[in-house]
Amino acid sequence: MQAFCRIGTSMYVILFVDNRYGMLFNHRRLSRDRGLMQKVAVLTQGALLWTDAFSAPLFPERPENLRISENFLEEAGEGAFCLDEDRPLLPYGEKIERLYLFCWNRDYPSDVKLDFLPWEHGLVPVSEEEFAGSSHEKITLQLWEREEDSVPMGDADWEA
Repeated sequence: MQAFCRIGTSMYVILFVDNRYGMLFNHRRLSRDRGLMQKVAVLTQGALLWTDAFSAPLFPERPENLRISENFLEEAGEGAFCLDEDRPLLPYGEKIERLYLFCWNRDYPSDVKLDFLPWEHGLVPVSEEEFAGSSHEKITLQLWEREEDSVPMGDADWEA
């Protein structure tokens, strides 16, 4: 994920969502999964990873590449990843080049929903991977990229 907000800067965003793009319920994350966080560590290895104080407890060992700021969407630089659990992304939509959606494959009650649906903003699905987490038998990682930068999956490989 690359970062945000300055002209010419591209964002790579990591999100965790349920089947209805829910992100939070009663100001709490929908789930916490060690297997998913190991996947995030591998994904962001060698790059900066920005997030806020709400999401910081997901990283109890505080890796060297982790940066914590309440303004992380504005502060992250080119080539950085941003993990967002609760912030609106619509204001940054034109900057998002790549979106990593970790899907819980469940319907949770949620009161905060993702406001940035990738297919409505020029992103296309380019890959999908299923893996077992520590608390979920199946977590799906969907990679979405800006259309001009990607080679979309075939119609038979994707269910919209």
